[in-house]
Amino acid sequence: MAIGKRIKYFRNKKGLKQKQLGEMLGFLGKTSDVRMAQYEAEARIPKSDLVNQMATIFGVSTHALTVPDIDTYVGLMHTLFALEDMYGLRIGEINGEVCLRLDKSTGMTYTAMFEMLSAWQQVASQLEKGEITKEEYDQWRYQYPKSETK
Repeated sequence: MAIGKRIKYFRNKKGLKQKQLGEMLGFLGKTSDVRMAQYEAEARIPKSDLVNQMATIFGVSTHALTVPDIDTYVGLMHTLFALEDMYGLRIGEINGEVCLRLDKSTGMTYTAMFEMLSAWQQVASQLEKGEITKEEYDQWRYQYPKSETK
């Protein structure tokens, strides 16, 4: 999702109107809802300090707001191609199913990605087993990583 859709998603999740969020961000009067509508429509893109403020208000990582534009299948494919180039993501087949995997020959990249994906798998497994709620799972995802490391 592009940033405008992410802002709207998290704003709605918090139960805020555009005007309320705009005022919390310091926009006054009529400009508060107009500015938020512009951000959500992507007529304007918020600067990083504003993204940081929104992430704090929403209780999420800035990464949850600034994910790549994957609103189309083509956009998603190019995101996967970039992950292949940058992080050694590989596509394959296991038992007739298309699978994504990490290339072990990428060394430190493999290790770091393996640790992150393993953490995700563990939390997803807890959700699947009913050990945590969907809300707890979402909280983990949207606050990932707790410390802003790459």
